[in-house]
Amino acid sequence: MTSLQWLTALMPVLSVFVLLVVLRLPATRAMPLSLLVSALLALWVWQMPLRQLLAAMLEGSVIALSILWIVFGAILLLNVLRHSGGLDVIRSGFAKLSPDRRVQTILIGWLFVSFLEGAAGFGTPAAIAAPLLVALGFSPLAAVVLALIADSSSVSFGAVGTPVLVGIAQGMDGATAEGLRAIALTAIGIDVLVASMLPLILCLVLTRFFSEEKSWLPALQLAPFAVIGGLAFTVPAYGVAWALGPEFPSILGALVGLALMSTLARYHILLPKEPWYFSAEDKIQSENLQREVAVGQGMPLWRAWMPYVLVAVLLVLSRVPQLPLQGWLNAMVWRWPEILGTNISASLAPLYLPGSLFVLVALLTLWLHKSPLSCLQQAGRDSLARLGPATIALMASVPMVRIFLQSGVNEAGLAAMPFELAQVAALHLADYWLWVAPLVGALGSFLAGSATFSNMMFASFQQTVATEAGLPETLVLGLQLLGANAGNMICVVNVVAAASVVNLSGREGDIIRYTLVPMLYYCLAASMVALLFW
Repeated sequence: MTSLQWLTALMPVLSVFVLLVVLRLPATRAMPLSLLVSALLALWVWQMPLRQLLAAMLEGSVIALSILWIVFGAILLLNVLRHSGGLDVIRSGFAKLSPDRRVQTILIGWLFVSFLEGAAGFGTPAAIAAPLLVALGFSPLAAVVLALIADSSSVSFGAVGTPVLVGIAQGMDGATAEGLRAIALTAIGIDVLVASMLPLILCLVLTRFFSEEKSWLPALQLAPFAVIGGLAFTVPAYGVAWALGPEFPSILGALVGLALMSTLARYHILLPKEPWYFSAEDKIQSENLQREVAVGQGMPLWRAWMPYVLVAVLLVLSRVPQLPLQGWLNAMVWRWPEILGTNISASLAPLYLPGSLFVLVALLTLWLHKSPLSCLQQAGRDSLARLGPATIALMASVPMVRIFLQSGVNEAGLAAMPFELAQVAALHLADYWLWVAPLVGALGSFLAGSATFSNMMFASFQQTVATEAGLPETLVLGLQLLGANAGNMICVVNVVAAASVVNLSGREGDIIRYTLVPMLYYCLAASMVALLFW
C-alpha cells in the first residue's frame, strides 16, 4: 500500500480516536465527521464505486436500527420499573445483601453482566446492568465504564457460544467440532489466569476514579474477595467448556459465581469490617435506604426482580437452537437483498432482537407490578426522548464501519481495508505475533462492534500467519478470541448504546479513556500467559 492508502485504511480508527478521545467531541459530532472523512477517502483513494459505498452505508443503517431497538427496549423496561416502584425494591435488596459499592460492582458489574452476555450478547449486558448500577447510586459514568470493562471475558461464549460457533467456525478454514472445542478451551484456560483479575481491576477503577477519596487502597483491601469473584466465574466456565462445549460456559459460570459470591457477601466472608461508599453523603443515603420499610408499597423482592428474571429466561430459551422458540422468532425476517444492485445484503429479524423481548417484558411488568397503563405511556415518552443522540451517533458510526468492511470491492486492486492493515502487520510483526494476535482481534471488535464479526473477519488470516510463523494455530486463534473480547470494552457501538441508556450521550470519549487501559491489560496479559505457559 502507498502511504495515502495506509492512512485511508487507518482513518476509521484514527478519526474516532482523535475526535472522541483526544478532542473530546460528543459522538453526535465526532461520528458524522468520521463518516464523512472515511467516505471521501474511500471514494478517492480506495476507489470504491459510489454504488458500493452507498450500499454499505444503507446496510449499516439497517444494523444501526437493530441496535437502537435494543437500546429502546432496555430503556423502556428500566423506566417501567422506575415508575412501578420495582427499581426501589431492587436497590433496597442489594443494600441489605451488601451496601458495599465494591461488592455490588462484582455481583452486578461482573457476574450479572457475564450471565447476560452468555444469554444474549450484542450490547445487551451493558444496556441492562449500567442503569441498574445507576439506580443503586453509582454515577452514570462509573456505571457505563464498569459494565463495559466487565463485558469482556464472557464474550468468548456470549449469545450461547456465537463468537465461537459462528465467528470462529465461519472465519477459519477447515473448522471442526474438535478444533473449535480446543480453541475455546485454550481461550478460557488463559482467561483463568488473566480474566480472573478483572473484578479486582473493576474495584481499582471504582475506588481510584469514582470516589471522593481517589485511592487504590479500598480496592486492594477487597482483593481476596475480588479475585475469588473472578475465579468463581472463570473456573466453572472452563469446566463447562470442557464438559459441554462453547454454548453455556458464560451462562452457567456466571450463575455459579453469583450463587457463591452472594453467599459470601450475605455472611460477610472475606469482606472488610466496614462497607465502602463513594462518599460520606453516599453512606448516609445508603443507610437511610436500609432503614426503609415497605419500599415500593410493600412489593416483595422476588416480584421486583421478576422482570429481569423473565428477560434472562426468554433470552436463553430464544438462543438455544434445539428449542423451537428460536425458529418461531426468526420466522419473520425483513430482507434487503443486493442493495442498489451490489453484492451487499441486509436482513432484520425484529422478533428475535433482544429489544423485542425487553418490550414484551415491559408490558408483562405492568401486570406483575399492578401498575396502570399510564405508567407505560410515561415510560414510553421518557424512553423515546432519550434516543435522539444515540440515533445520530449510531446512524453515522455503523455505516462508517460497513464502508471499512465492504471496501474489498474497489478499482485500486486492493483487499478490504481491515485485511490490508492486517497483512502489513503480519509482514513486519510475524516474529512477535503472539503479542499482535489479540490486538488484531480487539481492532476487529472496536470497528465492527461485534466480537463475533471480528472472529469471522480475522480467523482465517490468523490461521495463515500462525502457519507462516510456525506458531500453534489453536493458540493464535484463542488469542484472537480473547482480543475480540477485549475490544468489546472500547467498541464505539457498545459505548454509544450504553451511554444513551443512562443519559450520558456526549461523554463517549471520556468512557473510552477509562476502558482503554483495561483493554490493553487484557490483550497484553493474554499474550504474556500464552508465551509463558503455551
